[in-house]
Amino acid sequence: MNIVVDCRYVRVGRHDGISRFTAGVVAALAARHEVTMLVSDERQLDKLPDQPHRLVSDPTSVREPLVALQVNALRPDVVWSPMQTMGSWGRRYRLVLTLHDLIYYTNRTPPPEFAAPLRLLWRLYHLAWWPQRLLLDRADAVVTVSETTRAEMTRHRLTSRPVTVVSNAADPVEEAPPRAAPDARDLVYMGSFMPYKDVATLARALPLLDGYRLHLMSRVSERERASLTRLAPAGSLVFHDGASDDEYRAILLGATAVVTASRAEGFGIPLVEGMALGTPAVVTDIPIFREIGGDAALYAAAGSPSAFAAAVRRLEGEWAARSAASVRQAARFSWAASADVLLELLERVASSPTRRGRRRGR
Repeated sequence: MNIVVDCRYVRVGRHDGISRFTAGVVAALAARHEVTMLVSDERQLDKLPDQPHRLVSDPTSVREPLVALQVNALRPDVVWSPMQTMGSWGRRYRLVLTLHDLIYYTNRTPPPEFAAPLRLLWRLYHLAWWPQRLLLDRADAVVTVSETTRAEMTRHRLTSRPVTVVSNAADPVEEAPPRAAPDARDLVYMGSFMPYKDVATLARALPLLDGYRLHLMSRVSERERASLTRLAPAGSLVFHDGASDDEYRAILLGATAVVTASRAEGFGIPLVEGMALGTPAVVTDIPIFREIGGDAALYAAAGSPSAFAAAVRRLEGEWAARSAASVRQAARFSWAASADVLLELLERVASSPTRRGRRRGR
């Protein structure tokens, strides 16, 4: 079976969520079956396994609708893309696409790094469900990263194709002995500052948590920095402006909790990253975090600084038990397990009878 994987969303520099998902799954998949990787920049290979690769056009280029004409030359049996937007016109192979979440249907503010015309198109695209259905129904099968998102896709009838959960995960860590409660009172937030992330609720909780500091690991605009600083006590916010992996790990290992007040997610890799190291999670009480955090995490009502402060205070008396439970919960998610599920799906799709017109694209 000739498997081709679309690795063009792997970032040069630090991973974002989709980049980490791609690299993690592909590395584990390549340990089970040879793959050919599509890249649009050879620097992407620094984060990918030692496998054959082919340089093709960038996924944001005007050539994307016809990218299948480039991929056809590899004669794949099946192609997997970690996004749902991969071009498919003229394809002569089976195709599996991925939808990570439905966040931007209810939170339509586009990523700020997009150019103004693209931000406008982004908003228009998310005003209706039918464009998403058109994208997904071009595939032979669809992947998503959580049971929560699969349930949302079913509720909105987003595709007639079968949907398989290939879970997100955190990079593996060495097994560590049980941790003692840390002396410092440090909370850790890793993620963007998009409005739906509601980092302001975390900042507003700090006046109720005397002696605690909130470490903000990601890069932040000066405007957002000033806004958050006005909400929290002096010295209680620590801005890291894009921490390295080593710095991030060190902060997690000394922290009381990993926290997020996000109102919507497709998964929540930072939760698993923290829990895998024995750092408990205090998170919004929404279905996806219940799926990821299980009985190990503590939950707070969305938008409630007092609820988050109360959950952190409760953790003080339960820290050792929550830490041990967090390690067990995080072990449920691994790139190896995800690759096993994906490989089984790709084998099934590749061997299925060809439907008329499918391999010629739509």
